[in-house]
Amino acid sequence: MPIDRRALIGGAAGLATLAVTPQAAAQETTPWPPREHFKLWPKQPPNSPRRLPTPNNEMNGAPPRRELHLRGVAEPVVGVYRPDRPDGRALLSLPGGGYRFLSVENEGINVARTFNPLGVTVFVLAYRLPGEGWLEPQDVPLQDAQRAMRLIRARAAGFAIDPAKLGVVGFSAGGLLAASIATAFADPVYDRIDAADDQPARPAYAGLVYPVITGDRMRVGALGAARFDTDRRVNRDTPPIFITHALDDPVVPAAQPMAMLAACQAARVPVEAHFFQEGGHGFGPAYLPPELPGSHWPQLFDLFIKRTLASRTTG
Repeated sequence: MPIDRRALIGGAAGLATLAVTPQAAAQETTPWPPREHFKLWPKQPPNSPRRLPTPNNEMNGAPPRRELHLRGVAEPVVGVYRPDRPDGRALLSLPGGGYRFLSVENEGINVARTFNPLGVTVFVLAYRLPGEGWLEPQDVPLQDAQRAMRLIRARAAGFAIDPAKLGVVGFSAGGLLAASIATAFADPVYDRIDAADDQPARPAYAGLVYPVITGDRMRVGALGAARFDTDRRVNRDTPPIFITHALDDPVVPAAQPMAMLAACQAARVPVEAHFFQEGGHGFGPAYLPPELPGSHWPQLFDLFIKRTLASRTTG
């Protein structure tokens, strides 16, 4: 039985039935991590308890939505997906799952399948989940996201990317993490490990896809603290923000991303938002039928990235 995100975040209506193209259909088993990947922490991650969670990678759902979910992330890693013709741009993809699991295939591997043909190198982060026994659990996802951004930039030459063109894209609870790294990139949530930590963690741009925006939506530990109400932390240092959301989303109310839109406008942060009538929740980059306008959000995001980066070189 597939995991119902309504039980993790809240929501009244049923999830929309979404189609999938044959090219995007999930395989019976999906390898994770991919052949090319790297660990975030040389030793145990910060805030480690005495007993680490037990890793559990499992296929969930039924075809065509049978896909890989991760739980018990004890050793966070970044999967690397390279395009045939890299153009220097890069995305750190942050899967969602209510901070109770990671929808790593729908909102990570499928991101690479979608954006690699556009020249974008995609890094998929399997981050630690705060409800699995970590000390100071509210900091754990942000620790992993900051460290991932810094390591990618420190190794940019080997990945054939421009460190100034590294952004993030996050989905649902991963959208909260993407909004957090966009607004709390300089928060001192862990001690310096090595020279990579001298790199900036600020993304060049952030994509928020059906995102949670405030910590109280997660109902996990201290995540309701004001520092995780990301719309309240938007300021002039916040990078350009791209938002996409379906108005019939039964899990995350549209008021969440709308609050981020208003905050960006108030702070004069470049922001582009697309609210679609239909789409539901959890559609990722591949699970909407082509007749729905929301299925084109990856192309819209790609254009947004290009315009954002071009404005920096011309402005």
